[in-house]
Amino acid sequence: MNKVEALPRMDTASECAESALDASVVKQPKRVMGAFSATMIVVASMVGTGVFTTTGILLETTPSAPAVLWGWLIGGIIAFFGALSYAELVAMQPKNGGEYQILSRVFHPAVGFVAGWISLIVGFSAPIASTAMAFGKYATAGFPAIHEFWAALIIIIALSAVHAIRVTLGSAIQNAFTILKLLLVGSFIVGGFCLGDFSRLTAETPAETWQTMLTPGFAIGLIFVTYAYTGWNGSAYIAGEVKNPSKSLPLAFALGTLIVTLIYLGLNTVFLISAPVDALSGTIEIGAITAASLFGTHTGQIFSIVIALLLVSSLSAMIMAGPRIYQSMGADYPAFRFLTRRKGDSGPICAIILQALISIGMLLTARFDELITYMGFTLSVSSALTVFGLFVMRHRAPNAPRPYRCWGYPVTPILFIGLSLWMIIFTFIQTPQVAIAGTATILAGLGLYFLVRPKDAIPHNNVKNNVNR
Repeated sequence: MNKVEALPRMDTASECAESALDASVVKQPKRVMGAFSATMIVVASMVGTGVFTTTGILLETTPSAPAVLWGWLIGGIIAFFGALSYAELVAMQPKNGGEYQILSRVFHPAVGFVAGWISLIVGFSAPIASTAMAFGKYATAGFPAIHEFWAALIIIIALSAVHAIRVTLGSAIQNAFTILKLLLVGSFIVGGFCLGDFSRLTAETPAETWQTMLTPGFAIGLIFVTYAYTGWNGSAYIAGEVKNPSKSLPLAFALGTLIVTLIYLGLNTVFLISAPVDALSGTIEIGAITAASLFGTHTGQIFSIVIALLLVSSLSAMIMAGPRIYQSMGADYPAFRFLTRRKGDSGPICAIILQALISIGMLLTARFDELITYMGFTLSVSSALTVFGLFVMRHRAPNAPRPYRCWGYPVTPILFIGLSLWMIIFTFIQTPQVAIAGTATILAGLGLYFLVRPKDAIPHNNVKNNVNR
């Protein structure tokens, strides 16, 4: 049996570092996930911290209920257009890695490496930390005896262990929690529609709403909404483990994003008709406040526990998807070869451990609102560049096999890029410190690339050659 098939036994995290000495050991993942699991990963990745925390923060910069609801619709449109573009790019070469794989072959390995670095720090470790923070807050609201920090820490460690042990175990738990999430959220929306006051959405004129939507505050608010929609590209990261990827992946991208957009519009309608804007503005636990307002204080406490359980699904999806990127990077860069380590049918163990450690570090040092703005800006840069790669691929490799072609091309990717640039520019203007932090993260990744790139790496050729390799 050759070395790719037979992996040495690894029982402790320290062996991850030792395995980096053997650059030839790379275990290829198996395609064990179907279209349903891929779609559930998209849904679970998206329906999480953002929708249960963002509206309260958004109302601080955009104190208009109808404008906020329009913001959620615009965010869904942006995500859907991005999903259509990603579906074409990923279906062409269905490998684990998401933006890392796409940008490496479209532009240059350095660009792909920076995207992978962004995914590690901003795309997954930071959202895992912020989602764990929200989990801790909601768990404490439901059970005051629980300390929110310890709840957040334990959930990161427990889910990381589950996904490290076995891929199919993690996938099964993921699907179960996501189905539970959809049932509970659907019930909450129906109950809210029956008990809420819809006059809160019609209290101002369309002209007033439109005027609010043209303010810089609304553009900044879309950064928070974009964060809440983060995960629409979730299937791109596990593409190498999806069966029949040419059909399953485009379906997962499109269907998952549409489902979540409808859920978000329903949930936020319930939030906004449950209480006056002043009562909701600035609060993170908006789900608990809404439930208490609609169903009573006791029910609000119960709903806090429910939301905490819903966040488990989001954490699970991110903890599953992120390490597939680092594993792909490890296969290309000997310095990170230890990240490719898998044991039998386990997940990428060392990559999961690294991600967990960074997430815990952020849990200890960062604030919730700072993480959200930082993530929204940096990820907008990465995803806009990736969608721009669709134009590059169409131009330089027009005859490459395309199992799926982006619907509405070129309008849909142009709109995605345009709306992303709008948010990026306003972030530079309104919150330059966040833009500086995001830019510094990008430059740090570029510097790291030049330190770890293989000395004998094959020079980057044109996109057409990369597609055909």
